[in-house]
Formats: sequence, C-alpha cells, structure tokens
Amino acid sequence: MTATADGRLDPEYDSEPVAVDERRRAPGDPTGAGPAGQHAAATGGPAGEPGEDPSPLDRAAIEDSLRRATEHLLSLQDEQGWWKGDLETNVTMDAEDLLLRQFLGIRTAEQTAATAEWIRSQQREDGTWGTFHGGPPEISTTVEAYVALRLAGDRPDAPHMRAAAEYVRGEGGIAATRVFTRIWLALFGWWPWERLPEMPPEIMFLPKWAPLNIYAFGCWARQTIVPLTVVSAFRPVRPAPFDLTELHTDPDNPFPLRPLAPPTSWDGFFERLDLVLHAYHKRAVRPLRRLALNQAGRWIVERQEADGCWGGIQPPAVYSLIALHLLGYELEHPVMRRGLDAFDRFTVHTEGGGRWMEACQSPVWDTCLATIALVDAGLPADHPALVKATDWMVGEEITKKGDWSVQRPALAPGGWAFEFHNDTYPDIDDTAEVVLALRRVDHPDPARVEASVRRGVEWNLGMQSKNGAWGAFDVDNTSTLPNKLPFCDFGEVVDPPSADVTAHVVEMLAEVGQADDPRTRRGIDWLLANQESDGSWFGRWGTNYIYGTGSVVPALTAAGVPESDPAIRRAVSWLEERQNQDGGWGEDMRSYEDPAKWSGRGDSTASQTAWALMALLAAGEGPGGRYAPGDGRGSAAVERGVRWLAATQLAEGSWDEPQFTGTGFPWDFSINYHLYRLVFPVTALGRYLNGNPVLGRAGRTG
Repeated sequence: MTATADGRLDPEYDSEPVAVDERRRAPGDPTGAGPAGQHAAATGGPAGEPGEDPSPLDRAAIEDSLRRATEHLLSLQDEQGWWKGDLETNVTMDAEDLLLRQFLGIRTAEQTAATAEWIRSQQREDGTWGTFHGGPPEISTTVEAYVALRLAGDRPDAPHMRAAAEYVRGEGGIAATRVFTRIWLALFGWWPWERLPEMPPEIMFLPKWAPLNIYAFGCWARQTIVPLTVVSAFRPVRPAPFDLTELHTDPDNPFPLRPLAPPTSWDGFFERLDLVLHAYHKRAVRPLRRLALNQAGRWIVERQEADGCWGGIQPPAVYSLIALHLLGYELEHPVMRRGLDAFDRFTVHTEGGGRWMEACQSPVWDTCLATIALVDAGLPADHPALVKATDWMVGEEITKKGDWSVQRPALAPGGWAFEFHNDTYPDIDDTAEVVLALRRVDHPDPARVEASVRRGVEWNLGMQSKNGAWGAFDVDNTSTLPNKLPFCDFGEVVDPPSADVTAHVVEMLAEVGQADDPRTRRGIDWLLANQESDGSWFGRWGTNYIYGTGSVVPALTAAGVPESDPAIRRAVSWLEERQNQDGGWGEDMRSYEDPAKWSGRGDSTASQTAWALMALLAAGEGPGGRYAPGDGRGSAAVERGVRWLAATQLAEGSWDEPQFTGTGFPWDFSINYHLYRLVFPVTALGRYLNGNPVLGRAGRTG
C-alpha cells in the first residue's frame, strides 16, 4: 500500500470494498441478523471445531479494510497531535458526581436531569445496573444509581425504581454494599459513620518502612485514602430530603453489625484493630489530630495537577474536593475552583441529551497506540500526522519527581503518564509504549526525540522490581496487608508486577537494542516463569488472558525468544483452542472471577481479536511466517481472524464494540476504551499485510 499526499492510504488495486452492514450488530454477528457465530463457551460450553472457510481470503479486500480504518483513525486526531477516545466505565461515576454536587451545594437541575437520563438508559430490564456490558447485576452500583435517581426526583413507587429496590433488598440491602458506597450514604445520614471501617489521618505519620504507611498502597489507592482519612475524621452529615427505608432488608435493624472473623485470622486481627481505631477516634489527642489533618491537607494540595485534577482520575478528585472543603477551603478558593473545573472536563454529552462522566482520560495512551498502529499499517514514518503526534508526546514527558521517588530517590525523572496533566504519577506501561511509538517515527529533530526516549528507557529500567518484573506505577509495591484492611473492599489496592506491563517493557528494551541486557533477560525469565499451565498469560490491565497473551508473545519474540520455543507454541495452541466459531476472539470480564469457565471465552470483539492476531503473527503464524502454509497465507487461525475483522467492520472504518475489554481493577472496575476497537485492529491488519515489525528487530526467530 502507498500513501497519498494528504495521508490517505491508496491501495494499489481496483476492487470493491468489503460489504459491511451499517446497522449496529449483535456481538459476534457479522451479518447483523442475530447472535449466530457466538462462541458456545460464552455459556460455559466448548468452542467446537471451526470448520473450513468457504473461500480464500481476498487480500485486496483486507487492504481496503485497513485503508478505511486508517483513514478513520487519522480523522480522529486532534489538531494538537493527540488522540483520545471516550473512556466508559459504569454509572457510579455519574451517581457520585451528583452526590458530590449535592454535598457541596452546587447541583443544578440541568446537570441532574441530563445525568439521570443517562443513568436510566443504562438500567437493565431486571431493574439493576452492572459494572460492564452484559455483566451480572452489582449491588453497590445499583444502590448508587438508585440514590442518584431519587435525587433527580424519580419516585420510589415508579416501576423501574421498585425493581431496583427489590433487587437490593434481595441481595442484603444497603448493608451488603461496598465501603465506598456506604461512605457516600453516610455523608447524607443514610448510613452511620460508626458502622464504617475507620481510617485515621494519623496514618500520615507512619514512616515509609512501616507496614500500612501510605506508600504501601498503590498510587490510585493512596490518592484516594489520604483524603478519605480527612473525611473519616470529620464524619460530616448533610441530611438529604428523603430516606432510603425501601433499601433495607429489615427496617427495624437497618444497620446490622457484621460478625467478627476468628481472631487468629488476618481478617479477624484487622477487624479488631478497626474497633481500636474507632475507640481512638472518640478520644483522639486534639493537637495530634489537628497536625495529622494539616499534613493530609498539604499532601493533597501539593499533588493537585496543573489542570486542577488529582492523578487524572475520578476517585481522588471527588474525595479531595470533599476533604479540602471540610478543611475550610471555600468553593471559590483557587484550589477548589480548579478542581471543580477539571472535573467538568470529564463530562461526555450524548445525542439523546444524556450526560456521563469519564473516570479518567487517556490521551497519552491512545496517542502512542495510534502512532504504532498507523506506522505498522504502512503510513510513512515521516507523515505530518505522526510528526505532530511525536511533538505532542515529547512535550508530555515528565521531568519532575513524583511519589515513585519515595522508593527510588536517586533515579532521574523521565517517562509519561496516561492522562493530559499528571506529572506526579508517570507509569511504566505508558512509558514503554510511548518509546515504541517514538522509535517508529522519522522526526525532523531526531536528537530531541532520542533524548526523550533515552530518559524514558532509563526511568523504566530504574523502576524494575526485585523479582525482575515491572508494576505499573511503583517499585516492589507487593505487600499483602493493605488488601486485608476492612476499609479496602473496593478493588486492588497494591501494584505488583504484571505480565502485560513487563511484556511492554521487554518489547521496548528490545526495540532500543537492549534485548541482551541482564535486566531485560530477568524480565524475560519472569514472563516465562509466570506463564499459565494452559499456555496463556494473565492480563492485569486488559481483559484478560487474551490481552496478557497478546502482550507477552510479541515481546518475547522481539527480544529473541524463538518462535519454536515451547512457551510460544503453548501460547499459539491456547489461542487456537479459544478461537470462536465465527473466527474472532473474545473474553468476558467474568474470566477474572471464574477463569475455568471464561478464560479466553466470550463474544468476539475487535480489540481482543486483534490482540490474538498480534500474538499469532509474532509467533510466525502470518503470511510468510515459519508456521504458515507457505502459499502467501497465514495459518488457518490467522486467516479466519482477519476475515472476521474485515467482515464486521463498519462503514466508517471502525468496529462496533459495546463489550468492555479494559481493566482498572480485575473484576471490580472494568473499562471500555472506545479507541481500542480501532487502534488494535489497525495494528493487527497492518502487521498481517506488511509483516510483523518485531521480527525485523529481533535477534533470532528459530
């Protein structure tokens, strides 16, 4: 394929494009007629034998599919050079936005009506809300959505509200919700503070070597817990205009005590410690408490980013605003004003008049992935769009120290964060992928780009954990104690090394010529040692085993692990076994809870099909590869996967993907990255047609 002057990919042929049904199809259905071709394993059954495709793959049609996808991706670039797709999570973000505004006294009728419109649109037929598309009902999400709709004026006797309340009571009522939900309810008198786990602000005094000091928590949990210690100390109540009696299972005992675990267990120990902390709260030494609150307040203010947000994510932002308000910051104080303005920028408005909140924004991540995709699709490496993206990414490099330096005080800063403005928390994954993107672009100022690359590589190397692998934000953030606290029932609160992040770092190191560096080899050894018995790898930040495997296999082959290595062949076999009958791949979020049933199983999605293809192509299964038939085609699994992508493409060039394939906390917080459905298919189709770039960089392949 060649590129025209305006950046459009111009196929060197004259052919009809792939026929595409422009309707929104059922998941896994390339015809739009219904759920045919859906993986039988989505209900727990085996995938079955896939059968032969009726005709050879039309290369011209695949080239046209890639051209349309690439042109669409180029059209989404901002004039400043970045890409950003919407980041969809669940309606707790929207409910908590209304609750925050209610608490601060700034909720408007217009905001409330638009948010309620969105929340109602996400309610399922059984009256519940879930945390991801097609997932099971979730009680905390349902309670928060219900309360938000009560604020919006929905009557409790309305059919949709009765259905929600009936579900909540059937699951144990408000008492069965997570700690975060009960904190929100306590702010308005719907739950007593005495029935919540205690987290005193005096935790700020613990030295960094002490168990349960704030730096023992993952950065996202740390940024959330510090402001919540302030909220917990004040225990504010701003009564709401209605009660929630209908959500209790026993109105005569609405706030039941939970039985204590045996004292010899960790749960029992921490539950009894919580009783001690509650007693301390009543008798806290006032000068010490005041000092702790002031220290927590300073810590929060010092970590406010240039755009006014905290860490670029929703939970720290909402709790920091509440905490600072309790500490005496007026709403018009510059810190509060910037924080509220930043939160407003997380708002997405729908065509139907709805309003929903992103939990986070992903411009750096989306931009580096889009850059990689476009180069691998055949866009010239010096194309203006790529140069502009490079300029923007280089400008986003973080050159000051953040929380990570507590464990690495001598390490020079470098690297990139996920969001627009988040200088305190660069992450290892973004840094690795940005380096991979920058190395693909021919920039007119290569020395400037290479200096940025060098700092990013050195920072990532300095963040290697002692076991040879990499976490996302911190070094050796592996304590098991934080997860045992009664307060921490909301998801993962530590940041141990993961296969997907480690793989991306290994691939980055191979790209910059350090495949044989002892630190790289330690990462490779860790990856090989952590392969699942079935041949897959666990995915921490994407769903799940398909994402992990799609990350690790390209990294290993890029670093010189032979395609014939048993670990690679086991991964290929696992992917072949998990391929859906329609030719695609999919994996449901429930694989985090029940991997025996759901690992690598679910409705086919564009992003997960692309991840599987990226692994297979890196393993020599693509056209011209060692394990391909040798007639210009890829292996049967590759050909069927590529065919599925072409057949399900929308007219605009993207794919329909309501499924959530991104992961915040495994099972507890799921993400639908709206750009994933485009950037990863572009990458996979580009590598299918143009060859796998990692094989050209690797030292050996056989």
